[in-house]
Amino acid sequence: MIYHMTAFIAGFVLDLLIGDPYCLPHPVRWIGKLIDYLTNKLLKQEYTSKKKNRNGLILVILVILATILISAAILVVSYTINSYFGIIIESVMSYQCLASKSLYTESMKVYHALKERGLEAGREAVSMIVGRDTASLDETGVTKAAVETVAENTSDGVIAPMVYLAIGGPVLGMAYKAINTMDSMIGYKNDRFYDFGKYAAKLDDIVNYIPARISALLMILSCLFLGPGYSMSNAFRIFKRDRYNHASPNSAQTESACAGALGIKLAGPASYFGKIVEKPFIGDELRAVELEDIKRANKLMLATSVVCELLCVVILVL
Repeated sequence: MIYHMTAFIAGFVLDLLIGDPYCLPHPVRWIGKLIDYLTNKLLKQEYTSKKKNRNGLILVILVILATILISAAILVVSYTINSYFGIIIESVMSYQCLASKSLYTESMKVYHALKERGLEAGREAVSMIVGRDTASLDETGVTKAAVETVAENTSDGVIAPMVYLAIGGPVLGMAYKAINTMDSMIGYKNDRFYDFGKYAAKLDDIVNYIPARISALLMILSCLFLGPGYSMSNAFRIFKRDRYNHASPNSAQTESACAGALGIKLAGPASYFGKIVEKPFIGDELRAVELEDIKRANKLMLATSVVCELLCVVILVL
């Protein structure tokens, strides 16, 4: 247990310090390549809906099994060589499951692009972290998109993998990342992936159900430590009211907490592939969205991650 806890803490610290440098190999990229390979083998447009659905389930099973077996094998071999070597490898694997620094870095690129180079640069920067069309967004729209990404990914990219790391170490943490990656690659409701990606999308909803709610509650709690500009009471009020204002059962959990904490209105209609998608608003417009809200959302995300890490360590010690 002491080895696991040491690696759990070290992984979190490494993520805060290093993030995800493009020059370093990352397991999620390898998982993505496996998903691509299996998709090309298992998905043909001439297949029936039933066969696409079945093959999608086969892909989900194969990717999860491969991820678990490889992760477990790496840990077993590492600890067999030497306990200290095992701790180092487990720490690195834990760090690679988390994305707080990379989420901060990528969203702050939007902040600096808007502030220093103007709207076109901001649109280009935000297009790298959102799926919606960005060409017609104004400065408020770009800022909102960045804030929403930080809020939603506080759960998907930080708290959820942290919870699974605490429960089952890097093996479970990597399995979660595999599920999350499958959803992001094939969990679309379009002509190509509607049947094939159903199991991936549903499984992602399931594994994120509890972590998303934990994330939102910890986000609300974190307002206590951030001082002026963050309202714990309003965060809880908006969370209770708007936490299901999304097609996903999980995405609006943290978005509602963040919107309430900052006193702004998020979400609403957005353009995807040239078509306007009507989505409900989240939050009340107690004030206008401003560029500094990207910084504020990141402070809330980082505070939430620290609170979650500390709580997990306390639980592991007990």
